[in-house]
This record gives sequence, structure tokens and C-alpha cells, in this order.
Amino acid sequence: MADGKRRSGAVEPLDGGWGWMIVGCCFMVTVCTRAVTRCISIFFVEFQAHFGADYAATAWIHSLVDCTTMLCAPVGSLVGNRWSCRVAVMLGGLLSSVGLLLSSFSTSLELLYLTLGVLTGLGFALCYTPAIAMVGCYFHHRRALAFGIAMSGSGIGTFVLAPAVQMLIELYSWRGALLVLSAFVANLCVCGALLRPIRLREGEEEEGEEAESVGEEKLGGLVSSKDAELAVSLPKEPSVPLPLMAGNPAPQLPRRRCFSSCFLSIKEYRFLLLPDFLGLAVSFLFLASGCSLPFVYLVPYALSVGVRHQQAAFLMSILGVLDIVGNITFGWLTDRRCLKPYRLASYVLAVAMEGLCCLFTPLLRSFSLLVPFAVLYGYFDGAYVALIPVVTADVVGSPYLSSALGVVYFLHAIPYLISPPIGGWLVDVTGSYSPTFFLSGVSLLSSAVVLSAITGIRHCRRLMLTPAAKR
Repeated sequence: MADGKRRSGAVEPLDGGWGWMIVGCCFMVTVCTRAVTRCISIFFVEFQAHFGADYAATAWIHSLVDCTTMLCAPVGSLVGNRWSCRVAVMLGGLLSSVGLLLSSFSTSLELLYLTLGVLTGLGFALCYTPAIAMVGCYFHHRRALAFGIAMSGSGIGTFVLAPAVQMLIELYSWRGALLVLSAFVANLCVCGALLRPIRLREGEEEEGEEAESVGEEKLGGLVSSKDAELAVSLPKEPSVPLPLMAGNPAPQLPRRRCFSSCFLSIKEYRFLLLPDFLGLAVSFLFLASGCSLPFVYLVPYALSVGVRHQQAAFLMSILGVLDIVGNITFGWLTDRRCLKPYRLASYVLAVAMEGLCCLFTPLLRSFSLLVPFAVLYGYFDGAYVALIPVVTADVVGSPYLSSALGVVYFLHAIPYLISPPIGGWLVDVTGSYSPTFFLSGVSLLSSAVVLSAITGIRHCRRLMLTPAAKR
């Protein structure tokens, strides 16, 4: 780079090259984390028979894995920012593999809560957020497509692993199946080793530079003008550098600008003061409260209205396949020049369509009517999942993506833990699945309404700032 004041060795996102290897690694991370988590429910019948437990007791294992993965997501971000995404994913792969290995020797359900629920979930948490953040480091112009391909590992992995796990249980019992899964999840260490750190341009190092210069030039041209506008609204600290990107080595700071690591950690999370992110956080809470209920209760509802077992299971297969299609196609579409400025609106549309599908579910009382529901819900579920990192980056800016994703997935933890039991309680009290699907639909529509309000406020704010800038 001609300008000698730039950091040496800093580069722009590659949008290709080794970036596609990063996408492939993130794809495998989602297979080994999210898909394996979904397949844990296959072991429930075996756990019930072996330990003499009921469904409620065994279901806590799945809830603990999911909750721990999301609850500890900020830990993954912190490890990725402090050392590197490579270290975080390799350490997470080791912990989750050990957790599954120890689970195969468990002698009680309580021990499974600890090994399979907490230890494996912690390992998944260390892998999930840093791997996704690395995709954001390597891609800018084709970011939505890259995220879509990477996140499709959840659907594809579920589609492939579910029958494979069932076959392993039949051949080697549940203990042998967990041993094989332990070896499979150890591949996360290989994926982590391939996450080559990339050093993004962070701006000028000139002494005495004013904080008001934060913008596209300050962020090295890595973010859009919309990101730069939001970055200006962050608390200005001229003497503190921008947060470290995931996978970057720590730059050497002059002694007079050195602060404790605790204070630096606070700076990495100063995006929390953005009003836009606070609104986004509220939206994610509503989203997490409603998105998992259809996956839990679609099959029981279908059976309650007379659908055969094989057909009910086929509905879940449709959900999984269309989830994959939504991941990739929606990511590709929103990367088009005509739709890129409307990615947040596209995300709102996907969430709102899911909510409407849930509201109409009690009217669908046959297999032929439930198939369109599975198609639409599965597609739009994949669409919004692929856009979560994109929308988050658009709101907080690329330098804060890793930390922001940790907070975003942390917000999913408690709703994931309590919403299925609440849905089951509604079924027990009312004797109908309608209130459960209404709860899901209202939660998803509330999430869309909150985001729509954010979009409107941002648009009005830009209209107010434009005349002021011209003066």
C-alpha cells in the first residue's frame, strides 16, 4: 500500500480464494455443532429404556446443550478476540469431543446432564461464533451468500446425520454411537487449524488523529456508508483503537495508551450502547421465543389430527431440505445489487412470513395442507438464519461482528431453554396445540414489528442528517 501510515500486512476481505476454505470450515462447524445437537433427541428412547427415565427428564439433555451453546457464545467471542478464532475452534472441538466421549461411559442421567449437556455445549459455544465471524472477515461483497452456504450445514447435517445416528445405535448401542460421534466432532480441531487469521485494515495510526474521522476511511473501507454512519454514533475514544478483529494478532500499543485488558474488553462491547442494536436485541428475544416451537410440536400436532407416523416424519424432512434451500438462495438473492440495500427488510419479511405460517397452522388439519406449511416455514427459517450475521454486521459494523454475534446468540439461550416447556404446558392446560402455535406466531410477528420500527427510525434519521451534511 502506498500510504506509509497504514498498518503493514493489513488487507481487504478477499471475497474468494482462501475465503471459500473458511466457508467450508464454517459449514463443517455448523454440521458438528447444530446438526449434532438436533440429533441428540434420537437417543432419548435409548436413555429412557436404560435409565428408566421419562421424556421430560431426558428432554433436559437437549435443552442443556442448546442453552449452554447459546449462553456461552460470548465466551467463544472473547477467546477468538483475545487469541484467535483458530484457538477458539480447536479448543471447542477438544472439549466437545471429550464431552461426548465421557457421555458414552455415563452411569446416570445426571452425569449425562454434565457431560453431554454442559461440557459438550461449552465446546460447541467456543466453535460456533468464532467460525461464523471468520466468514465475515473474509467476505464483504458476497457476504450474504457466504453466510448462507456456511449456515446450511445445520440442515444438510441433520438430513445426513439423523439416519446415520439411528443406524449406529442399532449396530453399536447408544454408547457406541456416542463414541463414533465423539470421533466425528473431533474434526472441529481440523476445521479450526484451517482458519487462517486475516488482518483487516483498521485505519490511520497518525498521532493526534481526531475521533470524528471514524468512517469508511477509518474502517479501511470494509464497511458500507451505513456502517460508517452508525460507527460515528459510538462513544468516541481517540486514544483507544478499534476492537481487535477475530483472528488478528494484538497490535503493539504505545505505553501511554495501554489500558488493562478488562477495560479493553469493555471497548469491544461498546456497540451495546447503540440504540439500533438494543432494538435488534429485543427483536432477537422475541424471535428465539417462537422459532423453535414448530420444530418441537409439528410432528405431535400432525399425529393429533390423524396424520400417519411416516407422513409426520416426512414433514420434518421437508423442513430440513427447505431450510437448506432458504440458506443458500436467500443469501444469494440478498447479495444482488438491487436487493443489498434492503437486506434488513428481507430479514423482516422472512421472520414475518414464519409468524403468519404459525398463526394459520391450527386451520391445517391434513397432511396435504401441512406440506405447504412445512415448505414455507422451512424456507423462510433458512432465510432468516443466513441473514442473522449479515443484519448484525450491518447494524454494528464489521469490527464488532465477533463480539456482537456472541451477544446475539447469548440472547437465544433462555428462550430456547424455556419456550418448549411453556408450549407443552399450554398443550396440557388447553388440550390443544393451537395456543402453542399462536404463541410462536405472535412472538415471530413481534420480532418483525420491532425490526420494522428500527428500519423506519434509521430511515428518518438519515433523512434528517442529509440536509445537515449539505449545509
